[in-house]
Amino acid sequence: MLGILSIAAMRAALLTGLFGVGAGVSAAGPKQLDCNAASGLGPGYCDRDGNLLASLPDDPAMWRDPPTLVWAYTPIEDPAIYAELFKPFTTHLAACVGRQVVYYPVQSNASQVEALRSGRIHFAGFSTGPTVIAVQQAGAVPFAAKGAGDGIRGYRLVAVVRANSGFQQLGDLRDQRVAHSSAMSNSGNLAPRALFPDHGLRPDVDYTPILSGGHDRSLLGVLRGDYHMAAVASDVLERMTERGIVPADSLRVIYESALFPTSSFVHAHDLTPELAQALRDCFFSFSFPAQMINEFNGDDRFLPLDYKADWAVVRDVMEQVDGMLD
Repeated sequence: MLGILSIAAMRAALLTGLFGVGAGVSAAGPKQLDCNAASGLGPGYCDRDGNLLASLPDDPAMWRDPPTLVWAYTPIEDPAIYAELFKPFTTHLAACVGRQVVYYPVQSNASQVEALRSGRIHFAGFSTGPTVIAVQQAGAVPFAAKGAGDGIRGYRLVAVVRANSGFQQLGDLRDQRVAHSSAMSNSGNLAPRALFPDHGLRPDVDYTPILSGGHDRSLLGVLRGDYHMAAVASDVLERMTERGIVPADSLRVIYESALFPTSSFVHAHDLTPELAQALRDCFFSFSFPAQMINEFNGDDRFLPLDYKADWAVVRDVMEQVDGMLD
């Protein structure tokens, strides 16, 4: 069922509990009258600046300044890997903002969005597609992305098969077992639905997507022979190959897309202006240690992002898929 949800249905599901999260109106309070309706924000959020993001509530009594900051990173792979990997950053952040910082592992994109919406986490790293859902339904304010001197990191949707298979192009996968990762994932579900049909392979018509639960699970499933092909993010494939989890030359890419922006880092829209600014400053003052640089394909810092501009291609894909499925 989740594999064929429209984007509108996924947004609604976050409020009705379809993804296993609590229902209810956002903690941000009643929708204000001066909101920009074209922003697509859900109930309780108001875009007064035209930047597609939830503005700080008018009433300072609704602002939050917690003594302990809780955050989560996208569950695109095993959360335990990133709990350890981000320890130097968490330590830096605690010293920089002058308060305790706790890492909170999440098991799904939906649970991460809900944790931000309900106030259980205060900032987070979201993967590409869930960034849009978090902005519109949880008041996320994207402000940073991993990158290096040449700019924000990008990645591609890739279609991966076993190296010794006979599949050469997407059209060869009709009536075969094809893995998508999760309903909200850009490269793992939404982009394939938007882009594969132009290359001779229509999801839900030529094949029935199988939701694996994650990009890493999709890749391992192809290796085991559970799936004939998987749609995944190129950076996940690169990391798993570098770790030796995916043996070199065991898989073959038969399709790759144009570049998409990679994961964003966001804070809740209702943090006090002083705390939000401190978080930004502390992110941008952090230099990645060698282990993080190696893990993140040479990225060595956090760079500012412009959600309205940088995520436009992602919103276009989501709107295109929404039109297909409605």
